Amino acid sequence: MTRDLKIVSASMLIWGIGEGMFFIFQPLYIQELGADPILIGMILGVNGLMMTLSQIPSGYLADKLGRRPLMWFSWVAGLAAVWIMALASSLGVFLIGLMLYGLTSSVVAPLNTYVQAARGDWSVGRAVSFVSAAHHVGGIFGPIIGGIVAENYHLRAVYFAAGVLFAISTLIVLFIRKQSAESLVKVEGDAHLMQNQRFMSMLGVIALVMVAVTLPQPLTANFLQNQRGLSLAHIGQLGALGALGSVLMMLGLGHLPASQAMLIGQGGLVLFAGLIWGGGSFLWYGLGYLFLGGYRLCRAMAVTLVQPLVREYEVGLAFGIVESAALLAFVIAPILAGFLYDWQPASVYPVSLLVLALAFLLSHRYFKRTQQRL
Repeated sequence: MTRDLKIVSASMLIWGIGEGMFFIFQPLYIQELGADPILIGMILGVNGLMMTLSQIPSGYLADKLGRRPLMWFSWVAGLAAVWIMALASSLGVFLIGLMLYGLTSSVVAPLNTYVQAARGDWSVGRAVSFVSAAHHVGGIFGPIIGGIVAENYHLRAVYFAAGVLFAISTLIVLFIRKQSAESLVKVEGDAHLMQNQRFMSMLGVIALVMVAVTLPQPLTANFLQNQRGLSLAHIGQLGALGALGSVLMMLGLGHLPASQAMLIGQGGLVLFAGLIWGGGSFLWYGLGYLFLGGYRLCRAMAVTLVQPLVREYEVGLAFGIVESAALLAFVIAPILAGFLYDWQPASVYPVSLLVLALAFLLSHRYFKRTQQRL
């Protein structure tokens, strides 16, 4: 493993602990601040829109200016965002921090581009999966710590603790080395990335899959607390199991062909939705959260699927577009989940299963057809 990959992984590990402390409780804290299920869904949807809109400019700038400055900016902005959320005493101020935090997801394209350039002898899939797994190793401990803090103090205290960890993570990432931006060499007849039909068709499949695997997630914490009576500590433990599932799937399946791993990831979300819907005890919910790791596996494999389809100087832009397609799910899914939850809380899960079945069948057919062409 290269030096820079170690530094990025260490920083992501600490960030994962901090983010894990509050992420699973976010809908519950927004509810505490006075939002109903529809408003929670709208808020999370707008946050998803902010995340989506930031990806393409970030990926483009990563190709032009280099990856390190954009990574540093995102880390510092994320640090500022969590402190705004911690210090907020009203929903309005909290949302300012939340929207800023959504914008910091723009780090994904520069980060993935940096990782694929710093991977050494590793494959792109292995390097991206490892860094993501480091983040989720932190996410195993974060929800447990966050649940304990929330039970003994208040949900707001979780954000203060996360802010301290984010500061440490930011200091670590400042030690990564600079990478040069790729030079653009024009070739006669060279087509723009958006005219790359193989890339664009893959993008459509990725967008559909990401909507499907996101839909059952946004209001599950609310469902488990409000409808199934789970405590904050138990919900935190479920979040830790979800992070553990992500680590196991990333490290255990990240070496597989990307199309195969993405199909397995979708299967994991089918099991998650089914177990949350039909399970009647913490044991079944915990098993369901282990399979939630399929979501992160799908996210990592999306990058791996498109990397061979684009030219080196367009990798950052391509990764940004892929992340925009993936994060579009965070615009659509929370809003749809909010309306379903308001109508009938449990309805989120059978609807999710139908969407997942459709996405699985269509993506399986697409992957099979493209492999036959090769």
